[in-house]
Amino acid sequence: MENHEHAITGHDAHDHGHHDEHHKQTFWTKYVFSQDHKMISKQFLVTAIVMALVAMSMSLIFRLQLGWPDHKFPFLEKILGHWAKGGKLDPTFYLSLVTIHGTILVFFVLTGGLSGTFANLLIPLQVGARDMASGFLNMLSYWFFFASCVVMSISIFMPEGAASGGWTIYPPLSALPQAIGGSGIGMTLWLVSMVLFIGSALLGGINYVVTVINLRTKGMSMARLPLTVWAFMITAILGILSFPVLFGAALLLVFDRSFGTSFYLSDIFINGVPLDHHGGSPILFQHLFWFLGHPEVYIVLLPALGITSEVIATQSRKPIFGYKAMIGSMLVIAFLSFIVWGHHMFITGMNPFLGSVFVFTTLLVAIPSAVKVFNYIATLFKGNIVYSPAVLFAIGLVSFFISGGITGIILGDSALDIPLHDTYFVVAHFHIVMGSSAIFGMFAGIYHWFPRMYGRTMNKTLGYIHFWITIICVYGVFFPMHFLGLAGVPRRYYANTAYDQFDKLVNINSMISMFAILAAVAQCIFVINFFYSIYRGKKTVQNPWNSNTLEWTAPIEHLHGNWPGEIPEVHRWAYDYSKPGAEHDFIPQTVPFSETESSNAAGMH
Repeated sequence: MENHEHAITGHDAHDHGHHDEHHKQTFWTKYVFSQDHKMISKQFLVTAIVMALVAMSMSLIFRLQLGWPDHKFPFLEKILGHWAKGGKLDPTFYLSLVTIHGTILVFFVLTGGLSGTFANLLIPLQVGARDMASGFLNMLSYWFFFASCVVMSISIFMPEGAASGGWTIYPPLSALPQAIGGSGIGMTLWLVSMVLFIGSALLGGINYVVTVINLRTKGMSMARLPLTVWAFMITAILGILSFPVLFGAALLLVFDRSFGTSFYLSDIFINGVPLDHHGGSPILFQHLFWFLGHPEVYIVLLPALGITSEVIATQSRKPIFGYKAMIGSMLVIAFLSFIVWGHHMFITGMNPFLGSVFVFTTLLVAIPSAVKVFNYIATLFKGNIVYSPAVLFAIGLVSFFISGGITGIILGDSALDIPLHDTYFVVAHFHIVMGSSAIFGMFAGIYHWFPRMYGRTMNKTLGYIHFWITIICVYGVFFPMHFLGLAGVPRRYYANTAYDQFDKLVNINSMISMFAILAAVAQCIFVINFFYSIYRGKKTVQNPWNSNTLEWTAPIEHLHGNWPGEIPEVHRWAYDYSKPGAEHDFIPQTVPFSETESSNAAGMH
């Protein structure tokens, strides 16, 4: 204990000097190449919002094609040039749009945007640290992320087209530059972008774990950490263990593409001409990709679930129900996520016995997931809920987690997954359980911590409008897709009207596209509210939500080092809300135990 306190005091002293150095900052060191975790979190957030708008625009273009496949849209030719001659979207470019849309949302918005923003903002503030363990690595993490976004964006403008093998880039399509236009330079840039992104994720993840383990303030035991910090730390560990596998997969793909190796290729013919590739297996790529790909689902989801725990407890004015069960469920989810990847591969011809093992491990994930859902509902039950936009989005996440999780049980069963594989049923499932849940967690976090980030509050009325239009439209877009999938409609097809049996389903696709356009309008309302509020929003008080965690004890004005003078000491857990006999309905972590509380605790023991 003495050593721990000594380490903290040393860290404190070091950072006082560090803080003094930062009084004379230039524009570049403060806003561009900043090493302050709060500024870096803003950089991640704004970059993610821009990338989300790019991905959303892409989805609107291909939704126009799917909703009205025989219609021409002359304005598309003005935007896309030769990719939409006569207002008709080119089929190859359609595949590129689907590929880059998925890549941007999964990696740049939901992984980089969510963890990069909130782990950076909250870990040092909530554990009581002056900054991240390494400000320099933290800065590098953002700039790798930014470079990755730039390279991916450049790939869209390549003459032959962007990568077009789907966001999962399965070989042989992605491994042969001559296979399709988008498999040329566009695919190469995709791989370069992902290597940069993996570098960013690893630098950030190592920093997050070291900060939580080494830089907690006096009294902040692991059992007193807010659930947000637990979620970010477990997410970082998942990333550190799984992203290098994707790096290996991408590296072998580069070798196959550029150096004549055959890791993933064997007996390939193009236009009747045999290629000189023997002995490889495209299934090897799937194993490597999904060994990252399934933990990736929880790398995206766990931060959103951590944010939801914090928002729901704070805004329902109740202690989080089952704190230890929540931590346990996150740890179990993290462990199980590494032994379920085969459920993405039931139709690859795997041994049925091996398939049954993956079915079993997949269905086990439902247990810790259900624990989380019940704990959220129990926390909300009979709570004195403050219906802020943040809590509405948190409740929306719980709704998606339930409805999307139920279809996950269906797809986790190989006998049901085989006929539903690669249909719109799969698209509906993962867009609801992973995509929409995580986006709603992100929105909850933005509305909740916006005052901490910018010293102002967002407009509540616009927040409510944003929430209601978005949740109705998300269900309007993805719920009908389950029925398209059950009818056998394949995903990623340019026009389903090529098959007579799907003619009667065109109206459903038109309805989905209309909901998608309306959802995009709602996101524009959010973007206007966000950027307007940064400069013109109502100024906030230091602790607008009467929250217990340490980030609300730091002054509103941002100073590098977070707290002037001493770092606060922690005496209690983060969820002392509405405690019987207490003067207020919240007791910050920095408040020592009163004599009454101490005697009650002694009596209980």
